[in-house]
Amino acid sequence: MSEFTSASAKTAAALVIHSARKLDVDGQVDDFWLATERDRIVATGNGTGWRAYADGATVTDAGGHWLTPGFIDVHSHGAGGCAYEGDLDDLRTALGTHRRHGTTRSVLSLVANPVPQLCESLRLIADLADSDPLVLGSHLEGPFLNPDKRGAHNPDFLITPDDLEAVELLIAAARDTLRQITIAPELPGAMEAIDVLVEAGVVVAVGHTDATEQQAERAFDAGARVLTHAFNAMPGIHHRAPGPIVAAMDDPRVTLELILDGFHVHPDVAHLAFVQAPHRIALITDAMAAAGSADGVYQLGSLTVNVVNGQAMLADGTSIAGSTLTQDTALKIAVERTRIAPSTAVEALTLTPASMLGREHELGRLAAGYLADAVLLDHEWSVQRVWAAGAPLR
Repeated sequence: MSEFTSASAKTAAALVIHSARKLDVDGQVDDFWLATERDRIVATGNGTGWRAYADGATVTDAGGHWLTPGFIDVHSHGAGGCAYEGDLDDLRTALGTHRRHGTTRSVLSLVANPVPQLCESLRLIADLADSDPLVLGSHLEGPFLNPDKRGAHNPDFLITPDDLEAVELLIAAARDTLRQITIAPELPGAMEAIDVLVEAGVVVAVGHTDATEQQAERAFDAGARVLTHAFNAMPGIHHRAPGPIVAAMDDPRVTLELILDGFHVHPDVAHLAFVQAPHRIALITDAMAAAGSADGVYQLGSLTVNVVNGQAMLADGTSIAGSTLTQDTALKIAVERTRIAPSTAVEALTLTPASMLGREHELGRLAAGYLADAVLLDHEWSVQRVWAAGAPLR
């Protein structure tokens, strides 16, 4: 099941899930239950109190399995053979794939393209967000990137952020659904563009950058609040040149995105990030069309990508080209290979990205008053059931 509309939430039947092992930022609770009305959680507890809410509700026995909040992915380019630059059917197919793997809320990311084409994609995502509240909006990963750190972005489509007319066109096209934009702060006009974007309510991220520590600090002081896929497409940590990673780790205002597929970032380095930036790591997929699909040849924007053994590389071999990751796999790697507490791993998939978007008061916890997004996983961290806004997705 992949289709979801605002009507789904309004008509969602009351739901009771009981006998679960709850896991969220607040820790683990055994024999946990929750009850919902419409799209919200109305009560939680442990033991047999759920029976008071069972009359007329759909009742699910979790059988002692893990129950977490729904996963939130703030950086993904597609899945299921489809990219978010496509038509509405492509968008829905990609979303459906991620939802089956536990991602209940998504920000749809776009690679660099000509500004008119980006505007068309932003309008399409805005249209979808109007009918599907699980679509949180869009993320422009281009076009304001450093060509020397472009990764899997076509250099012909990169521009500098001193083109404020382009900035305004992109903001307008998204109709208040542009949630995030990645900028290299060393580019001409970056600070002025950050001012405009922050004023428009857009979360600005530092990424695809050759910035020094000081340049990144200036961007964060100007209002940037995210580091796009930390460690990737930026200078590494050098003992005489700390760079943007250390600037982000040292700034309590900044969230660090992390692609935890065991390929982009070594699990031991990921462990370091969790230690140095507690409660500020947001696990993302950065997934491209091959996520949830087979190895083969795919397109990422205008560029050709070869996927072999689940690893995506540009056909010319110059760069990693996104991932084939889904968030349930990221959770499994976080718990089993990154040496962090399971509640910390779940926080990085739920409450931290919710906080990054300013929605920490309604997303990211299994608690009364929160939106009824939940994922049931077995003891091997494989997804069994998914609910969003009180309605089943799987």
